[in-house]
Amino acid sequence: MYFKRTALAVTAAIAMVPAGLPAATAAAPAQAPQQVAVRAAGATSTAAPTAALRRFKNCAALNRVYKHGVGKRGAVDRAAGKRKAKPVRNFTVNTRLYNAQPRSLDRDRDGIACEKH
Repeated sequence: MYFKRTALAVTAAIAMVPAGLPAATAAAPAQAPQQVAVRAAGATSTAAPTAALRRFKNCAALNRVYKHGVGKRGAVDRAAGKRKAKPVRNFTVNTRLYNAQPRSLDRDRDGIACEKH
């Protein structure tokens, strides 16, 4: 099964090579470029390499940039207290940024760091 898929992939790759190129060039694997052009619905855009994620020391610094905190995808605020505070829903959703922060910024471990009510 693996052999058939590999053979089909190689055959498809060779079929896409323009006719003017020599056979040795067609069989050699191409080096991956730094930026990849993505074509969808007639538009062309370039995917840039991702920048380094910013790491904050405390909630005050994080809340200056992200007003209501940063959470991972699918996180739901665990509202607690005597008054049953309204859950925060307008936090920034970014799983990679959330994972880059120290675990101490998410005290209630609900998947949202430094949520502000």
